[in-house]
Amino acid sequence: MFRILQAPYRPADADLLDQMYRLRKRVFIDQLGWSLQHCSAGLERDRYDGMDPVYIVWIDKRTGTLLGSTRLMPTTGPTLLYDVFSKTFPDAACLAAPGIWEATRTCVDCEAIAALRPDIAASDAFATMCLAIIECGRAHGIHTIVSNYEPHMKRVYRRAGLQLDEVGRADGYGRLPVCCGIFDISPPVEAAVREKLGLPAPLFAPIAPERAAA
Repeated sequence: MFRILQAPYRPADADLLDQMYRLRKRVFIDQLGWSLQHCSAGLERDRYDGMDPVYIVWIDKRTGTLLGSTRLMPTTGPTLLYDVFSKTFPDAACLAAPGIWEATRTCVDCEAIAALRPDIAASDAFATMCLAIIECGRAHGIHTIVSNYEPHMKRVYRRAGLQLDEVGRADGYGRLPVCCGIFDISPPVEAAVREKLGLPAPLFAPIAPERAAA
């Protein structure tokens, strides 16, 4: 199942957040070899995590194990895009607007998915996280997602059915160039991703009327 975590985070969400920071450490530092200085006690957590971002988490309903996560932040406030990766897009590009949000630290736990959700192919797991971002964004007035990524990810996004406009890239951030991409999350894009995954039903459960009115 998928959930959206928003500040103020509930005490009951502490374990999920801990799992998320640990997964990010395993994926981005241990597996991808990113040089991130803000890792301690097995957790990858940066200053943007202290700015009340929105998290999308993918959880195995039976065990409570985290299967994947991403972080969303409005481009009208501080973002990695502008603060760290500003060289990856043209100076003339205006990527800060209420309907444009930044997605960072998107990852899936391939081992957990293989063990707990063998019905999901490894190649589809990341695309499923992308579909969750599209669903969440469209439900909250977001029309565009902007993200930085390494060059090989462009093929992954394309295979998932995403509409990607790469506006620039730059060296000097690590072993590989860092690209900047703009993702349209319109209804046709959502439909294309759903068709590729064979997932006609929404990923997020409907909100109960009494909770929605709270």
